[in-house]
Amino acid sequence: MRETIQSSLKAALKAGQAKELSTLRLITAALKDRDIAARSKGNNDGISDDEILSMLQTMIKQRQESSKMYRDGGREELAQSEDEEIAIIRTFLPAQMDDAAIADAITAAIAESGAESIKDMGKVMGVLKTKYAGQMDFGAASGQIKARLLGQ
Repeated sequence: MRETIQSSLKAALKAGQAKELSTLRLITAALKDRDIAARSKGNNDGISDDEILSMLQTMIKQRQESSKMYRDGGREELAQSEDEEIAIIRTFLPAQMDDAAIADAITAAIAESGAESIKDMGKVMGVLKTKYAGQMDFGAASGQIKARLLGQ
């Protein structure tokens, strides 16, 4: 994952793609911050690929929220800039699961974790995050899990 990001950074630099370059620099800066935090906890190798995927998803979520706020405030040019960054970050994530695949994954995770009530939601989310990091929107999945565990 790190090599892919670095090679994309070099390619954007050579091609003179300013937006891609600035977004990739933001990604590498966030990655370095997380690696430094991991080293302070005794993990000298830095964060794993799964943690990188989680970091990228967090970055996308932050930009989606910013884009919405900009649009609500009538700042379309800034919202468009955030949307462009989202598209660039998404290129590093695996293909996203469709609704049917997410529903199947939730069913399997509920069975695997033995979840019976809403109190077990954390167990189900843990299973999903372990198996499907970067492949699904966990915010949307949590609503579906909650509905299933409440028997709706």
